[in-house]
Amino acid sequence: MEEISELLRTTREEMGISINEVSMDLNIDVILLENIENGNAKAFKDVYKLRNYILEYSKYLGLDIDKSNDMFNDYLFEKTSRISLADLKDSTNDNNPKISSPYTKEYVEKKKVWPVILIVIVAVILALIICLIILINNIPKEKNYELKGGYYELS
Repeated sequence: MEEISELLRTTREEMGISINEVSMDLNIDVILLENIENGNAKAFKDVYKLRNYILEYSKYLGLDIDKSNDMFNDYLFEKTSRISLADLKDSTNDNNPKISSPYTKEYVEKKKVWPVILIVIVAVILALIICLIILINNIPKEKNYELKGGYYELS
């Protein structure tokens, strides 16, 4: 934040514009502009408003908005990341990264195996049940023979 704050303040001063004039032209309170120029980001509850103020101020001063946006994003990344930007850059240059970050981690999609195994087990059980039913229906039924007059007859 110090880098972009210094750039905004020095550019304004070199152009000979007062902070009150900027305030009136951009319709931003003087106190907010002073906090931006002093690098006091904690004075802003919303970082998106701070970003918009900085970009609007940069445009007003004729600075490169993309460069200002990149500077603010670098500041924001430094403040919100537990890993410094320098460490992150060093780790990505190595073949064996020392740090794992949500920004550099490659996610591998985990395949769900359990539903497939369950479907196979159910299919095998159904096949066994069908085979048993077919076997039971194909067993020859007992025939009843009765002894009639010395001979066995089918009844």
